[in-house]
Amino acid sequence: MPSPQTDLVTLPRSGLPIAHLRSLYRVHDVERRLEKLPHKEHENLRATYERMLEKGPERFQVKPSGVPAMEPLYDDLPNFHEVLDDVRRQLALCADSRDALEITPMLLLGPPGVGKTHFAREMAQLLGTGCGFLSMSSLTAGWVLSGASSQWKGARPGKVFETLVDGQYANPVMVVDEIDKTGGEHAYDPLGALYSLLEHDTAGAFTDEFAEIPIDASQVIWVATANDERAIPDPILNRMNVFEVQSPDREAARKIAAKLYRGIRAQHDWGQRFEPEPADDLLDAMAELAPREMRRALMTGFGNAKLAARGVVEVRDLPNAQGRRSPIGFVQ
Repeated sequence: MPSPQTDLVTLPRSGLPIAHLRSLYRVHDVERRLEKLPHKEHENLRATYERMLEKGPERFQVKPSGVPAMEPLYDDLPNFHEVLDDVRRQLALCADSRDALEITPMLLLGPPGVGKTHFAREMAQLLGTGCGFLSMSSLTAGWVLSGASSQWKGARPGKVFETLVDGQYANPVMVVDEIDKTGGEHAYDPLGALYSLLEHDTAGAFTDEFAEIPIDASQVIWVATANDERAIPDPILNRMNVFEVQSPDREAARKIAAKLYRGIRAQHDWGQRFEPEPADDLLDAMAELAPREMRRALMTGFGNAKLAARGVVEVRDLPNAQGRRSPIGFVQ
């Protein structure tokens, strides 16, 4: 099993992450495997081992220097308060100590578009670490998580191995999106690797089937999303904290839309041509949309308002407003 190394490499200032170095694999294991490779064979595997030696085994293991200010997330994600409360408790446990950050794997259940994937990315930013992403609905091979044997044509390492070896962090957030959409048509169970990866002890010596070298994946922070838990095996559910995320209520949806309006306006030079705050009736219309649909609708609205030479985005500028298609050209 790779042996962790915890030499402090950066002294934190207030609000900045604490970073230690953690060794993810043994260089000797990689060198021994490389030496045993037949000459001029397994070029992909040889390149993988050489990359591991070039990059070295140490990666940053980060955590916030204290319990971070999470109020902006509570405002941005009003339907995730239960999840944020749980994350905050776990952050408090390791604050002001030399303990590593431990976040129990979590499963976010909810209808499409409520912001589950957005939450996972915000988590990575909050914790100051990297983020790997795997969409199970578009999975084309059952071994994407764990890699495929190098004996197979076109084989390559799995997503966990690549995220750790090619990334900078020992504890990235790994998002398994739409975990309930995994089909049963693969030769290998796409979720099979999770049985060991979600357990802290066994994840400490996770072996990718392509590289066949133990790697420490025990610090990975797992966030899975799903619409329906019935399609997820019980052993996976039992290894995770399960949260049911509801669509935001009307008032919360209005706040999300208003913040998004202000954000889009501030991010673009053309935004200064529009009113600083959205109109109430626009927010009412936006509140009918799922959070992930709001940005697209607002961008359409800004564009139609600009074509109409107006500095105010109106309800009629939104796509499919009141059952009608967006106007094309100038709005009269």
